[in-house]
Amino acid sequence: MTQLGPVAWPPAPIRTERLVLREPEARDREAFTELLASPEVHTYLGGPRPRAELEREVPEISKRRPGLFVIDLDGSMIGMVKLDRHDAETPGHIRPDIGKAELGYLFLPETWGRGYGAEACAAALDWFADALPGESVVLRTQTANERSMRLAAKLGFTEVERFKAYGAEQWFGVWSPVTRSG
Repeated sequence: MTQLGPVAWPPAPIRTERLVLREPEARDREAFTELLASPEVHTYLGGPRPRAELEREVPEISKRRPGLFVIDLDGSMIGMVKLDRHDAETPGHIRPDIGKAELGYLFLPETWGRGYGAEACAAALDWFADALPGESVVLRTQTANERSMRLAAKLGFTEVERFKAYGAEQWFGVWSPVTRSG
């Protein structure tokens, strides 16, 4: 990942109807560890990381990562959303001709099914469209991940192609600020 370019970081917290998208803070360490160690969260992401390893590696104080927002509900982290800018050395299925930024998100399982993903990702995409006008965003997910496929459609991503990777069919879509619904 490289930085988002000429965008000032961090932006002011982004407030939605129920959530706040903000920069990570030291108080988020346990929630980050839980996200990365959760078997449910990582069902389609190659599996969870061992908690003991994460306890050693997740820093006490987060370092600034342009493009990474903590999703805060009532003062507690429930997930994260990120917009990563890719370069030619980024591994995986990337199409710089379509978009150089990729949307990614993780939410704690107890928050699933309440619309937080759509609310947070839509707010992050709106911020991105204002910060980098005219730039598209891509999204990759396994086709077996029905929740992620529904969210991609709800956010306005359109399919570009499907491909095989990591032993499963993957979906690759693009979102354009020109067609955003917000």
